[in-house]
Amino acid sequence: MNLKTWIAAALLIVPGAALAAEPIEGTWKTASGETAAIAKCGGSFCITLKTGKFAGKRIGKLEGAGADYTGSITDPAADKTYSGSGSVSGNSLKMKGCVLKVLCKSQTWSRL
Repeated sequence: MNLKTWIAAALLIVPGAALAAEPIEGTWKTASGETAAIAKCGGSFCITLKTGKFAGKRIGKLEGAGADYTGSITDPAADKTYSGSGSVSGNSLKMKGCVLKVLCKSQTWSRL
């Protein structure tokens, strides 16, 4: 293949990769059964509980793009905030919160 063909192929592949990115925005069912909404807030994504005892409480803020996000996650029952991350895979969102990046808990949420 010549150089022009390689460039044309690369230009076709790159937009396709961007379209394949899985958005974190949307409504999710948490591991405990509540509903959480993830929406843009400034340059980040805010996580707000929509149902349950803590409905209306913002429980996280993540930054990132594609399928991987990092930021902070709050346990609403204990009212403690941890460093956190989220990873989207299809209709699943694996959320992880850590203390000192050593003691971590994770749970998987489902897209509604």
